[in-house]
Amino acid sequence: MEHYNPLLKGGASPQKFITIGEIMLRLTPPDYEKIRMATSFEASYGGSEANIALALANLGVDATFFSVVPNNSLGKSAIRMLRSNDVHCTPIILSTPAETPTHRLGTYYLETGYGIRASKVTYDRKHSAITEYDFSKVDLHALLEGFDWLHLSGITPALAPNCRQLTMDCLQVAKELGLTVSFDGNFRSTLWSWEEARDFCTQCLPYVDVLLGIEPYHLWKDDADHAKGDWKDGVPLQPSYEQQDEIFQAFIQRYPNLRCIARHVRYAYSGSENSLKAFLWYQGHTFESKLFTFNILDRVGGGDAFASGLIYAMMHQFRPMDMVNFAVASSAIKHTIHGDANITDDVNTILNLMNMNYDIKR
Repeated sequence: MEHYNPLLKGGASPQKFITIGEIMLRLTPPDYEKIRMATSFEASYGGSEANIALALANLGVDATFFSVVPNNSLGKSAIRMLRSNDVHCTPIILSTPAETPTHRLGTYYLETGYGIRASKVTYDRKHSAITEYDFSKVDLHALLEGFDWLHLSGITPALAPNCRQLTMDCLQVAKELGLTVSFDGNFRSTLWSWEEARDFCTQCLPYVDVLLGIEPYHLWKDDADHAKGDWKDGVPLQPSYEQQDEIFQAFIQRYPNLRCIARHVRYAYSGSENSLKAFLWYQGHTFESKLFTFNILDRVGGGDAFASGLIYAMMHQFRPMDMVNFAVASSAIKHTIHGDANITDDVNTILNLMNMNYDIKR
């Protein structure tokens, strides 16, 4: 049966989107409890790429997710959750114990921060099904044929050598087929080292059209003499407009294939109150968004919501300033929603926040 998203009724999705990565079971103690105090856990599912597919599908984009999950109740439950949010899951592989011997779905535990106590993530994802599957059996041309946009992140290649090869192969095939490619470096220190991440993610840059974040990548001032440093050396986590523009220009000079670069900047006052803004390079100019300040219900997935907001805005040809403000507003709203993904099915909700309109809607 052909995939059908009821949210598309009355208006076709401007582009067909696909993303590839791992989906995990998320276990969270209720009421901001710590794990050592918990007697129960709230179960949900998430993962960077899956979060983006979920957010876009809820906004009416024709979104597909590809992964490998074990053919058991956990794997099927993860797929059921995706399908309930109108994500196309037909390409997902339900693996057998012979194909993925450990036969498990990755899991992570989240202690939700409160006030001065920050949130904490504990991973239990080693030997998950996606890390044991032989992707040489997958026809990537057939998988990506017919899509307009591919999104990948630096989390998947960090999982295992087979995932690293899958990521690079997908980038190359996507370029052959003419897809727009977005990439979010998404460094995870528990999965690989900073240098490993920079070495691999830098190899991805020639295939990328839309770059989310400015790390982890090598951007040497002199490729022949690394002692001269990286253009990003010394740039603060909250850069000025001029500092960020200089970094964007260095990226574009080195990688003219990049059509867009965006990164959000976080100001953390406590575990419960943050501010966000963002910078966007597009069509030869750097744009700076509004600053959004908010209280946090659930921080996980904020970066993915920013990415999905930008992708949606680009697909719908927003003006550059609206693109960056819509992306930040998407991230801000996600911080008020339980779970990993920005499950917002009304674009006007994001547009109202983008315009800082907080009135009740009735």
